[in-house]
Amino acid sequence: MLTNWTKRYPFSLLTTIVIVVLSLMPIGRVELAEDVPLADKWTHMVMYATLVIVIWWEYRRQHQQTAWTRCLAWAFIAPIALGGVMELMQAYCTNYRSGDWMDFVANSIGVGIGSLIGIAILPHFIEKK
Repeated sequence: MLTNWTKRYPFSLLTTIVIVVLSLMPIGRVELAEDVPLADKWTHMVMYATLVIVIWWEYRRQHQQTAWTRCLAWAFIAPIALGGVMELMQAYCTNYRSGDWMDFVANSIGVGIGSLIGIAILPHFIEKK
C-alpha cells in the first residue's frame, strides 16, 4: 500500500521529506533574514502552505470526487501534526535547534492558507485524469 501511495503522491512525499530535513539540519545565522520582520515565521508559513498545496494538487489530479474526511486527515490534520512533531524534535532531539510554539502557530497558519488555496483555487486549474 505504501508503494502505491508513493507512486500516486510522489511530490507530497518529497515535499514532506524536504521539510523534515530542513527542520532538523543545523543552520547558521542567516543575515538576510535579519532585515525582514518575522522572516522565520514567514518561512514556516510558506513551507507548510506549499506542502498542503502540493497535497491538494496531487489529490485533485488523482480523484474525481473529494473524500472530505480523508482530505481533512491528510491535507489538514497530518501537516499540523507534522509541524508539531518537528518543533518537539527540534526542542528535544537536537542541541542546535530549538522548538518554538510560535513556529508551530506559523506552521498551522501555513496549513490553513494552503488548504484555502487547495479547496478554492486549485480546482479551476487542474485537469483530472
